[in-house]
Amino acid sequence: MPQALYRKWRPQRWDDVVGQEHVVTTLRNAVASGRTAHAYLFSGPRGTGKTTSARLLAKAVNCLHDDPAERPCDDCDHCRLLRTGRFLDLIEIDAASNTSVDDVRDLRDKINFSPNQGRYKVYIIDEVHMLSTAAFNALLKTLEEPPPHAVFILATTEVHKIPATVASRCQKHEFRRIGAFEIAGHLDKIVAAEGIEIEPEALQLIARQATGAMRDAISLLDQLASGGEAITHARAQDILGTATSQAVLELVEALVAGEPGGGLDLIHRALDAGTDPRQFARQVVEYLRDLLLLRMGSKLPLDASKEVRSRMAAQAGEFAVPALLHAIQAFNAAAGELRSSWQPALPLELALVEAINPPAAPVEGPIQVEKKVSREADPEPVRKRDLKGLPEAPAKAAPVGGAEIDQLRAHWKEIRVAVRRLNSATDGLLNSSAVLEIRGSELFLGFASETVKGIMESENHIDFAQRGIEQVFGRKLAIRCVIASDAADIPDDLTSDGMVATAMRLGGKIVHSRERKDRKN
Repeated sequence: MPQALYRKWRPQRWDDVVGQEHVVTTLRNAVASGRTAHAYLFSGPRGTGKTTSARLLAKAVNCLHDDPAERPCDDCDHCRLLRTGRFLDLIEIDAASNTSVDDVRDLRDKINFSPNQGRYKVYIIDEVHMLSTAAFNALLKTLEEPPPHAVFILATTEVHKIPATVASRCQKHEFRRIGAFEIAGHLDKIVAAEGIEIEPEALQLIARQATGAMRDAISLLDQLASGGEAITHARAQDILGTATSQAVLELVEALVAGEPGGGLDLIHRALDAGTDPRQFARQVVEYLRDLLLLRMGSKLPLDASKEVRSRMAAQAGEFAVPALLHAIQAFNAAAGELRSSWQPALPLELALVEAINPPAAPVEGPIQVEKKVSREADPEPVRKRDLKGLPEAPAKAAPVGGAEIDQLRAHWKEIRVAVRRLNSATDGLLNSSAVLEIRGSELFLGFASETVKGIMESENHIDFAQRGIEQVFGRKLAIRCVIASDAADIPDDLTSDGMVATAMRLGGKIVHSRERKDRKN
């Protein structure tokens, strides 16, 4: 019977362990110096090498090589017996199925017998957090007074469940998730040795899909290679369920358009066609995450065809970053809730509606207004935002700036489109701004933070914005950036009929602005 790849390629020497150098170096040095501990606690995510390292340590302390620094050699009699699972002094216990105090008492009764073959009896207790309280108490006694020939290695994925009294008697090592680059490099060695034909993009997809677990990565590779065919990127996406489906694309289009009805229909059609709801939610989250990376200018490669990447770039430009973050959080929560939901469509439906209709925030946009509670005050906010974060004309409760500023706001979406053609990053900055007022030949834009304001004032962003405004609005306006903070009053040179003064008359408290130092007079 063929052997699974993850078993065939299990590390047999310290140099074979990938991504856990901080653990390997410590254990190797301990063996070389003859200062191994009597009890170890290995913790970390599954598939990161805890049990493998425990077996390597068992090989090292029983290896017959003359040079301790070369242990385990994987060539002596003891190493060969350990490799084939025939070494009598290695006892592996699965705590998930041996949880009772009687199991630990049986271990304690036998531990005092001398080793049969090697120098040490090594006990590996996997998933040790599954032991009962009584079993932990029985184990504690053994850890406190172990015989000199015994070594305990406790492995767990949930170290917080280990009693402090037990953990304190062990030398602790934390295993980390392995980087996708390291996983891909190790998989490349395997496919070369096994003669597996695979596209580099498919190899990278497997490495990312494994989420830091080398065992999972090798198992996925084994699954894809079992058909005997060359592994293409498209085939890997299809088998692993990571290909972006048309339903996901259309659902995001519904989000962009703010159409909950169409989005709900898409969800129902996908589920009626047999799509797993949890996997569908994960695909939506992954797709929205890719949009966020595009929106923020990330250069990370995307697992998508050229056509899908082009569509994603267009969609990314339609989303405001806060709206995109909210949508990701909503569908990510839905993926978790689907574990126990009796109605599989409900978490997805709620996520869609929540993403299209985010809850009202106490702060509307980049201008911070502290609204006083008043029965006479108009409850309508000073400024609204739709899903895309595009500024609309001011509410009737706050007419500001006269006819010219109203006309500019009415054409703001068209201006944003014109600016986006010139520079998408500038459009993203305008998306985080508020149109305050026009004073003479100057347009005042408000920003929420010094960071965003500083970026807007750097490079050529103001020039791109001015060109877009002139193309659509027909007038060349100098742009003056204003920053909101909670430190001081509004500058005196802002007009009293602007948005700032209007918000204050409505009972709000607004903050100061700072003029660009390099502005031309």
